[in-house]
Amino acid sequence: MTREPECLASSRYAGSAPTDPPWETPADNDSYPAAVLVLPPGDFAAYLFDCDGTIVDSMPLHYLAWRQAVAEWGCEFDEDLFYAWGGRPVAEIITDLNTRHGLAMPIAAVDERREALYRETLPKVTAVPEVLQHIEAAHGRIPFAVVSGGARDSVTASLTTLGLLDRFDIMVCAEDYIKPKPDPEAFLLAASRLGVPPESCLVFEDTEMGIQAATAAGMASVRVISRASPSV
Repeated sequence: MTREPECLASSRYAGSAPTDPPWETPADNDSYPAAVLVLPPGDFAAYLFDCDGTIVDSMPLHYLAWRQAVAEWGCEFDEDLFYAWGGRPVAEIITDLNTRHGLAMPIAAVDERREALYRETLPKVTAVPEVLQHIEAAHGRIPFAVVSGGARDSVTASLTTLGLLDRFDIMVCAEDYIKPKPDPEAFLLAASRLGVPPESCLVFEDTEMGIQAATAAGMASVRVISRASPSV
């Protein structure tokens, strides 16, 4: 699987302007617990966090749920493709899988099954440690928002499992906006609800579409490189 080159977090310097490349953290599984997520310089008035793959190290578990759910309809979902499509709406993913494989999987049924399978794995979910460090360090000092492409009940379940739900002032989830990432609508809505100008927000994201959305919103961003899912 092709991944962004691994490197020391402290060596990935870019300007704090929203149009500059986002800051990143390494993906090396062996050194991951010791990773440090270096933020761009500047005084930010709010932090906006994606959920899956950013706050919650859930992408490997989501992949297993997706793979089993679509397999029950005779569909294969390649792991590389799953990560390449990270951040896309569920309905779009199922529609495109149908097109690729000549199937007619019902969107609602597959989505419900996928979510049920993911919920079964929640006891195994963990937080992304270097993001958690910044959540704990800045909590109570500036407002936080979760800005996710996931459904509110799913995001709430993940954050509740980790004991992090009360850290966030607001949640902007799939039900709250029309245009998904890379459109900036979700991030702009979060900034508006927090009462913070977009240019004063820092976005934490793990997908390219999320970074594009942050940039389009006029916000600085920091890229969290997701771990590859384990062999199963």
